[in-house]
Amino acid sequence: MADVNVVNPSIFKAYDVRGLYPSEVNETAAHDIGGAFVTYLKAKRIAVTRDMRTSSPGLADAFIEGARQQGCDVVDYGMMPTDVMYFAVCRDGLDGGAQITASHNPKEYNGIKLVEKGAKPLSGEQGLKEIREMIMARELPPSTPTIGGYERGDVLDDYLAHIFRFIDPSIIKPFNCVLDAGSGMGGLVGPRIFARLPCRTTHVAMEVDGTFPHHESNPLIEENRRTATRTVLEQKADIGIAWDGDADRCFFIDGTGEFVSGDFVTALLAEAFLLKFPGEKIIYDVRASYAVKDIVGQYGGTAIMSRVGHAFIKQRMRAENAIFGGEVTGHYYFRDNFYADNGFIPVLLILELMSRKGKTLAELLAPLREKYFISGEINTKLATMELADEKIALLGEKYKDAHVYHLDGVSVEYPDWHFNVRKSNTEPLLRLNLEGVTQAIMEQRRDEILGIIRG
Repeated sequence: MADVNVVNPSIFKAYDVRGLYPSEVNETAAHDIGGAFVTYLKAKRIAVTRDMRTSSPGLADAFIEGARQQGCDVVDYGMMPTDVMYFAVCRDGLDGGAQITASHNPKEYNGIKLVEKGAKPLSGEQGLKEIREMIMARELPPSTPTIGGYERGDVLDDYLAHIFRFIDPSIIKPFNCVLDAGSGMGGLVGPRIFARLPCRTTHVAMEVDGTFPHHESNPLIEENRRTATRTVLEQKADIGIAWDGDADRCFFIDGTGEFVSGDFVTALLAEAFLLKFPGEKIIYDVRASYAVKDIVGQYGGTAIMSRVGHAFIKQRMRAENAIFGGEVTGHYYFRDNFYADNGFIPVLLILELMSRKGKTLAELLAPLREKYFISGEINTKLATMELADEKIALLGEKYKDAHVYHLDGVSVEYPDWHFNVRKSNTEPLLRLNLEGVTQAIMEQRRDEILGIIRG
C-alpha cells in the first residue's frame, strides 16, 4: 500500500493531476498542491470547484486548506462543471482556479485541473512541472501567520446567460433530443439549458451521482453510449447529446443512431461561426479530417492546423485571434469564452445550425459522410518509448515521397489519403488517425500502416 503521506510524482500528467483515489491522489496531495499552486502563481484569490465523485468533497476541502494556509483567499463555487470554473475565474477577476475532477475516468480515479488568471491552463510544460518540483523537494513555504479568507460563490445564472449569448434562442426549433450526462456534471447544467429551449427531451443517466450507477462518463467508449443510442432510435430523436464526467466535452449521436466524430462536429461548428462571422480563423488539430479545412474554405474562413492538446490549441488561438478551435476528441474552444473549452456552447450552436438550415443532424452530416472516410483514432501499445520513436521515424522514411511534416508526431499527405501517427504523452503508445477518399482506400491504407506499427 502506498504511503498516503507522501505525494506520488506520477500523478502530475501532461495537462492535469490525475490518479487512483486514495492510493495516488489523496487529501495529502490535494493539500500540498493547493499550497504549491497559489505559491507558484503568487495568487491572492482563487476559485475552487469540484465534480460529483464521492472523493471530491474531501479533496476540495484539503486543496482549499492548503491554499488558505499560504494566505490565499478562496471562493468556493461548490459542485460545478469544469468550464463553469473557467467562467468564474474570468468573471470575478481571480488569480486562478482549480477543479477537483478526473474528467472521464472511472469512479476509482480523481484529480485536479488548474488554470491561472484568464483561465489559461497550467500544463506539464508550464506550471504543473514547477508545482511538482516544489512538492517533491519539500520546498513549500511555511504557513502564513494569517490564514486566507473563505467564501461561497454563486455563478450558475451568469454562466447560463453567458453561453446563451452565442446563439439566437428565438430561432431554435422544437427538436426531439436525448440527453445523457453519464451521471456527471452535464446533469447539473443540461436540464437548465433545455428549460430555456422549446425542445422535447428524454433523459438518460442525467441524475448527478458520483457512483456512476448506469455507465462510466466517457462517451468515446461505445458501451457507454449504448443506452443513449438505443433511446435516440426508440424516441425517433433528431439528436442525442452526451457529456463526459466534468462536462467540458460534449458528443453527438445523430437520428440514425450513428456517433458523430469530433472532426465532423468541428466542421459543423466552423460552418455555424462562419455563417455569422465571415472570414474568421478556425484552429483544428493535426488528426482532423480534411472536412474541417474544406468546410472552412467553402465558407470563406482561414483554417489553421495546430498540435494536439488544449494548451497548444488555446495558445495558437490567442496568437491568431481565432474565433473557434476544435479537437477530434470533443474539446471545442471559443474566443468569446476566454479561449477556453466548453461542453455546452457546442450544443447550442449545433441546435441553432439545425434550426437555421431546417435540417436534422443526420442531414447536415450526409455530405461529409459521403466524401470523407476516417479511421477514428486507433491506439497500439509498444514495448518502449524508444520503439515508438523508431516507428515514427520509419513511417516518415517509408512515405518520404509524400508531403511529410512533424508538427506533432509524423503526418503524411497523398492526394487520396493522409495520416498522422503520434505518441502518447505518458506511455509507449502510438495513435493513428487516417483518412481516405473512399472507404476501400481508407481500410487498405489503415491496415498497411498498422502492419508497420505492429510488425
